[in-house]
Amino acid sequence: MAAAAAASPSDKDRFICIYPAYLNNKKTIAEGRRIPIDKAVENPTSTEIQDVCAAVGFNVLLEKNKMYPREWNRDVQYRGRVRIQLKQDDGNPCLPQFPTRKSVMLYAAETIPKLKTRTQKMGGSDQSLQQGEGGKKGKGKKKK
Repeated sequence: MAAAAAASPSDKDRFICIYPAYLNNKKTIAEGRRIPIDKAVENPTSTEIQDVCAAVGFNVLLEKNKMYPREWNRDVQYRGRVRIQLKQDDGNPCLPQFPTRKSVMLYAAETIPKLKTRTQKMGGSDQSLQQGEGGKKGKGKKKK
């Protein structure tokens, strides 16, 4: 156990873990959300978290088959975790604007809705809602 504490922050085992449940506004705090609900995102994926963190310059590692222990749903959508190098070997933050894991989570939650994949999905959803109307027919009288 002593070897784990002495490992350098650049070791992949020392990267911080961010699960999508931490940023999900559909979750309660008991279910794993770690940021305020007004700043959280609707159903973020581990790939989206990886994209925004890599874009800002973090050293990012995506683990697709890992699951959040409190997540009861085993769907592929809820799988995955992102590991991020928060500190350098000397103990200073890799990026000065993100000194804590909470600052990274808040940044990811703020940036994910601005992703192109999110904005395109929102635009196309209006048409699919209108197609389902008018398909139900009333029951006629029974013939004797």
